[in-house]
Amino acid sequence: MSSGSRPTQQAIMSNGESPAAPAHPVAAAAPPNRVSVVLGAQWGDEGKGKVVDLLAQDADIVCRCQGGNNAGHTVVVDSVEYDFHLLPSGIINPNVTAFIGNGVVIHLPGLFEEAEKNLKKGQGLGGWENRLAISDRAHIVFDFHQAADGIQEQQRQEQAGKNLGTTKKGIGPVYSSKAARSGLRMCDLVSDFNEFSKRFEVLAKQYKSMYPSLEINIEGELDKLKDYAEKVRPMVKDGVYFIHEALHGTPKKILVEGANAALLDIDFGTYPFVTSSNCTVGGVCTGLGIPPQSIGDVYGVVKAYTTRVGIGAFPTEQNNEIGDILQTRGHEFGVTTGRKRRCGWLDLVLLRFAHMINGFTALALTKLDILDVFTEIKVGVSYKLDGVKIPHFPANQEVLNRVEVEYETLPGWKSDTSNTRTFEDLPENAKKYVHFVEESLGIPIKWIGVGKSRESMIQCF
Repeated sequence: MSSGSRPTQQAIMSNGESPAAPAHPVAAAAPPNRVSVVLGAQWGDEGKGKVVDLLAQDADIVCRCQGGNNAGHTVVVDSVEYDFHLLPSGIINPNVTAFIGNGVVIHLPGLFEEAEKNLKKGQGLGGWENRLAISDRAHIVFDFHQAADGIQEQQRQEQAGKNLGTTKKGIGPVYSSKAARSGLRMCDLVSDFNEFSKRFEVLAKQYKSMYPSLEINIEGELDKLKDYAEKVRPMVKDGVYFIHEALHGTPKKILVEGANAALLDIDFGTYPFVTSSNCTVGGVCTGLGIPPQSIGDVYGVVKAYTTRVGIGAFPTEQNNEIGDILQTRGHEFGVTTGRKRRCGWLDLVLLRFAHMINGFTALALTKLDILDVFTEIKVGVSYKLDGVKIPHFPANQEVLNRVEVEYETLPGWKSDTSNTRTFEDLPENAKKYVHFVEESLGIPIKWIGVGKSRESMIQCF
């Protein structure tokens, strides 16, 4: 072989013969268990908790993969209303193991306060601490992250005349600490508390230097965190190993509960009025440590109209009597913030965009009953910009604020659907509305919500 030549791809054995090729290529075995995923398809508050609660009745493990206690999911069981922010709402099923993945950011006081609050409401959360596993790679939200969140909002208001409308739960600041590689994780808290304390002090002083008005009692905070370390230690697991065993072990039904929603995704949402995590389907892989082939069904949750909390573009918003009716009938107040939600007609352009990213297997269409009083119902079907129809959902907020929505007008049904329990028993025009949404998006609607309770979810197939 000359010095400039390259060896052939086929190896030559010492006796001059080629090695025998394997009878067949080795293929990696697909995991026997796949995860089903529930994701919000709009700007949040679509009713994901109710869909998760429904599916969790038959689940073994329910997971949260991103976000923090800025999320708010409501579940009604036996007329008792439970509110979940950090805990996976599927934990209400006493047979479920709940898992908080590495993509979630955890405020420990908030976690335990949430559990205590829900325990007082009913027996649904009994024994929760024995049924909760937390990834050792999940980052911790400290009180100073939350305080800094509030200061940042105040600065935005003073400097630009508007803020982002965050929940002030410290979510943005802690994800910033994570990206800057200065954050602290659950594994740090429960391993070597002396080393944890040193790093906590460094991080606290960094925040104090950035926000001089921030008051941090470092010793007092560490005393509290030491107590939380003892409480949470039995729950902290190697998250990657936990999920791997769940996927490859005995047959299990695994459910992933997305927080926030597609249009609040840090990359694909209406930036900058978004959350700080990936709440589309990619966040399931990175937030739990699972390969893409482990994802099975992806269910999108869609409210029968559209709502949004806080500021930001909202093409189908109705600042009129229609919006007021939707807001009042739908009791549209944020679970986490209590803020009034803005309301408007259903936006199919937005939903097509969410489907492009997430690849929904099927949809849950919630709060159909809120539309019961309308003589006619509009649905946004396309956008025009400067008089020209555009095929996409604009990334730029200023452009999105300028779009003109083209609507289809459908007849209302003027009939109470709240006690309906089968699709066939819905009013004819309600069925036409459902079919119109289904056919326009090319996605089957599997569930229809006509009320708050678990029993008010109509299964279509």
